[in-house]
Amino acid sequence: MRRPKTPLMLELPLILFLGVFWMAVWQSFELGTFIIGLVYATIIVRVFYLPPLRGTGRLNPFWGLVFLMRFLAKMVLASFQVSWLAVVKGPRIRNSIIAIQLRSHDDLLITLTGHSLALVPGSLVLDVDRTTATLYLHALNVRDDHAAEKIRQDALRTEALLIRTLGNRSDLAVVKAEARLGRVAGLSKTQRDTPVAAPSAEPREEETS
Repeated sequence: MRRPKTPLMLELPLILFLGVFWMAVWQSFELGTFIIGLVYATIIVRVFYLPPLRGTGRLNPFWGLVFLMRFLAKMVLASFQVSWLAVVKGPRIRNSIIAIQLRSHDDLLITLTGHSLALVPGSLVLDVDRTTATLYLHALNVRDDHAAEKIRQDALRTEALLIRTLGNRSDLAVVKAEARLGRVAGLSKTQRDTPVAAPSAEPREEETS
């Protein structure tokens, strides 16, 4: 089934943005470079399928400000931490790749959460599993499982603030329920690490004649 064509005027802002991005990539802010960028952007937007980003119609300025202040504070603090680790430990730093399953399956929230984590120095999103809403985050200075769990919980707090800012009502209800119960939804680390026991075979009843 072919997807319905989106009117070109609705895609024009994205095409213009990609044209400017093309100039920034080549570090050539000339008219010719911009025109080439517009041509490539038009081909990409009109030919290749992009999943639609559906807005929720919600926007909470208060929680948006809380998220922004926390994000800026984390960027400043992480910059000093990465500099300190580079000087003191250097190549002896132990890194780790951490799987973080998010609450929301909304493409916009997954994208915003991933970018928010990747923009903080010392962390990088290597891959995204869209079907399970799982981010694979590469993090510096992860010494043990406890440190990895702290990073996972911090990432979920970032997502929770984004959900409070512009998430849909079902995801918001999950975050509010977590706040009331004092725990994060999903399996705990102990539950994730516990192997699943094989079902025991029930003895068959003997047939009586």
